[in-house]
Parts: sequence; C-alpha cells; structure tokens
Amino acid sequence: MEQMQAPLILIAEDDNDINRMLSDLLGSQGYQTQSAFSGTEALIYLERKAPDAVILDLMLPGMTGEELLARIREADAGTAVIVASAKDDVRTRVELLRAGADDYVVKPFDTDELLARLEAVLRRNAQGNRHESGGKKLMYKDIVMDPDEFGVTVAGQEIALTRREYLILELMIRNPGKVFTRNNIYESVWNEEYLGEDNAVNVHISNIRQKLAKANSGETYIQTVWGIGFKMK
Repeated sequence: MEQMQAPLILIAEDDNDINRMLSDLLGSQGYQTQSAFSGTEALIYLERKAPDAVILDLMLPGMTGEELLARIREADAGTAVIVASAKDDVRTRVELLRAGADDYVVKPFDTDELLARLEAVLRRNAQGNRHESGGKKLMYKDIVMDPDEFGVTVAGQEIALTRREYLILELMIRNPGKVFTRNNIYESVWNEEYLGEDNAVNVHISNIRQKLAKANSGETYIQTVWGIGFKMK
C-alpha cells in the first residue's frame, strides 16, 4: 500500500529561534517543513509548490504577512494559513480572518494549542476537498483528474494546479461539449455573482493552458470560442 505523504508546512517567520523551534516541533510530529525568513522568500517557495499550510508571521521583511496572505488567496492554492503574531487586538484578528486567514494565534503561543489548531485547519481543508470534488477519476484526452486527491496528470506527468484552476478544469472536463461563458465559470467556481469586470477567469484559464502545455506541448485542450467563452477542444 502506498504511504500517504506527510503534510508540508511553510514557516514564514523572520526570527531565527522561533523559526527553528517551529521546524523542530513540526518535524517531531511527522510534518514536512520549509522555512522562509522573509515575505519574498516565502512567496518564492509558494510559487514553486503549494504547501498544505502556512504559519505566517505578520512583521516580515521584504513583504509583510498581510501582503503575503493576499497573494496566497489570489492564487487560491487551497493552502491553510495560520497567522502567528504578537498583535493581540480583536480588530487585527477580525481583519485577517476576513482577509482569508484560517486561524490566528497570539505570540507567545502554547505549542500544544498551535498543533491542535494546525490539525484542525488541515482536517477542515481535507473534508472540504472531499465534499466538493469527491468521485471517480475523470479522463479527457491524456488528462487524468483524481477528485479525491485533487491530483492531475497530463501524459503521465503530474502537474500542480491551484484550487480554482483545478475546479475550472474539472467543470469543463465534466462537460466537454459545452461552451462556458466567463459568467458560467465565475459563478460555478467562485460562488459569487459575476459583474463582468473581473479578469480572474481569463488569468486562471491562461495559467491552466500554460501548465497543460508544459506537460504536453503538442496537444491543445482548451479552445477559446470568440465572443462567448471557452470549451474543451
């Protein structure tokens, strides 16, 4: 039986001692860890591989924690974010939770509490993924999608999609003969009313195309239907 891979946790913390302590703590609990000591360094790691969760300090050099949180949520990689900060006022916590943080712990924090909160956000994400995308594998040309694992392979090569990229591709593959307008895609994936001004759909479609082409440059998967939207070719 294939062994399940341990969750990957990105520690975005510029204090060397705290970063090392968290890395040792999480490693002792069976997690994989990656340390970043600035916001820009954390962003580089996030662009390479989406972790399962980020423990995020706010006072980071290069790019603040608030800015990094916004970038994570723009990409929407399905990554859980726990803010760990000395700021303990209610307004800051509420603003960060509204901005997309999954949880918030105040420094100095109890390590057992942090571990419990991390387990909880990872469990919620896993349950949400299973609920929204569960089912048998989907196949189109040489694309194989595994809804239970949020996994995608193209010509046998695994590719990494963000959560919304995955949901867009899944929507289109489940309905290969249908032309989807930007309105259709936005309201299905974002679960919000489409106002006609958001370029998010075009950006996500472009990203999906690039990732598919990188795995198999000789095949075309998504066709633009000019003036209407997109369909699987």
